[in-house]
Amino acid sequence: MSQDEISVMDGGKCILQLRGVRPFFSDKYDITKHRQYHKLSDYDKRNEFNIEKYVKNHSHARIRPTDTVDEVFDAGSVSD
Repeated sequence: MSQDEISVMDGGKCILQLRGVRPFFSDKYDITKHRQYHKLSDYDKRNEFNIEKYVKNHSHARIRPTDTVDEVFDAGSVSD
């Protein structure tokens, strides 16, 4: 598809691109029909995750310059 064709594509459709699979069309999922929809910020802004508030209330999880490290784990590198 050209950029023009994509820009006028039906709003109820999407193009999914997954690793190892050619891009394909799909119908969009109506999230309002999901049984857990009420937990999303789309449903209620009070459900929005506030990272500043979380960090403030979980100060024990912060790493400080004076902290010592007992073990270091190499998680490897991410490659495409």
